[in-house]
Amino acid sequence: MSGSNVAAASSGGVDWSQTSPAEPETMKRATYEDVLNAPEHKVAEILDGELVLSPRPGPRHAAAAWAVGRAIGGATDREPGDPGGWFIFNEPELHLADHVLVPDLAGWRRERLPALPGDEAFFSVAPDWVCEVLSPSTERIDRGRKLRAYADAGVAHAWLVKPTDRTLEVLRLRDGAWVILGVFEDAARVRAEPFSDTEFDLARFWAAGPPADTRP
Repeated sequence: MSGSNVAAASSGGVDWSQTSPAEPETMKRATYEDVLNAPEHKVAEILDGELVLSPRPGPRHAAAAWAVGRAIGGATDREPGDPGGWFIFNEPELHLADHVLVPDLAGWRRERLPALPGDEAFFSVAPDWVCEVLSPSTERIDRGRKLRAYADAGVAHAWLVKPTDRTLEVLRLRDGAWVILGVFEDAARVRAEPFSDTEFDLARFWAAGPPADTRP
């Protein structure tokens, strides 16, 4: 089955995981000050008014995110002044409506982001594409509340990368809901939206070592 599209026919719903979620902090409605005061060893986000603290990425998680970012960056790079192209960033902080989100990767078409934020440490323009690398402690929240927040903000494309299963899920926003375009695994060679002009070798996403993750 290696190298194949293993997506089953569906109505476009997401297959929610049963893994343990990140721990939301039970407290008053969170503010950005709570994010700034969060422990340095945690990723701090605000979802639906709650401060959510997640473990920092483990080595395998970080390696997969780096490999995806390198592949996407190489495929989308343009010389200054050239038409088209993307800005791709690792772990950017996004302020979208009342949410503060930190995807593993996010990308903006250059025509939608003609200038980078000045002194701000975050982006208030919704990206065109996000990528979440799934870990046992964060998978449910990545698939659930974060995907809903991205949909509400109008993010058009999402990738879910799962190093433990060596899979890539490609999603597109359609009429306000996520539709699964394909699920690819192992060493598949993939053309995936929104970067369909380039063929990606998924084996490079897992090249850092065997599927494993050190996040709890």
